[in-house]
Amino acid sequence: MGSFIRLFVLALSVTLLINSSAVAGHDYDPYNDKPELKNHGGPMLTGTVNLAIMWYGYCGKEIKNTIRNFIKSLDFAGGKPKHQPKVVSWWEVVESYQSLMPEAKPGAAANISVKVAKQSSEKTYKLGMVLTLQYHIPKLIKHVTKGDPNIIPVIVAARDVTIQGVCHGKCADHLLTEPPNRRPFIIVGNPEVECPGECGWPFHAAEFGLKGPVLKPPNGNMSADAMVVSFASALADMVTSPMQDGFYHSFYRDNLGPSAVCKGIFGRGAAPGNPGQVQSDPKTGGNFNAYGYNNKRFLLPAVWNPKTKSCWIG
Repeated sequence: MGSFIRLFVLALSVTLLINSSAVAGHDYDPYNDKPELKNHGGPMLTGTVNLAIMWYGYCGKEIKNTIRNFIKSLDFAGGKPKHQPKVVSWWEVVESYQSLMPEAKPGAAANISVKVAKQSSEKTYKLGMVLTLQYHIPKLIKHVTKGDPNIIPVIVAARDVTIQGVCHGKCADHLLTEPPNRRPFIIVGNPEVECPGECGWPFHAAEFGLKGPVLKPPNGNMSADAMVVSFASALADMVTSPMQDGFYHSFYRDNLGPSAVCKGIFGRGAAPGNPGQVQSDPKTGGNFNAYGYNNKRFLLPAVWNPKTKSCWIG
């Protein structure tokens, strides 16, 4: 009887190992898998979202201006009527998640206004060129927020700065500080030196074994435009799940937010190695899929539209 039990346990263990290996062998496929984003009981950020940006290292005017212009574009409905789609249309998809909250009232979702409330630059690399999440990032958060709990910290790295966790599957991330005073924050890596193939996509094609750029950056700077892509993705996922218990799609390795489930998609017909059909500026040749503030153009990551059950691509 004891031998039978041991054999049964062994067989069951092998079966579970095979099944778990099969599951673990399947990566989430944003081009074919259909996500199911649900609210898991947590809040959304609503009203005015105030950001405190720390520009760590020498970020340069191109990166700063491009990211700030993108933020201003989130509620900018002006410009020429023929310039469609606009960044604000992309943001309205994020705002629409409010209507799916348990306490939501019927009607259009309220505006979520994102503002840069504070900025700080650290060009002397005071904490070094490698920033860890446990030691260095909390110091920068304390410095840039001045202890204000109502501001969302955003740490943006220069080309020669490494942030722990960036360039290993993620180019920016929405995280939480350690207990007891947990708060959301965003880190944004610079892909120019460390990971142009992975985080410079689709302006750098090395990730897919292709030669040369696939698309031309709309604002003429690969790092700046790629950082808008990663920051926009982290921002959308943070607003819809600031405490990481709001809207997300459960996957065996990670919880994927509205932008994460559409990773790599920028236009119709997107496939691995192909960002999809996007627009091209006739003057500069820059590729984009949304118009923004101050006549700027941006390439934005697709975001899951809960109404159409598809990735929004303009």
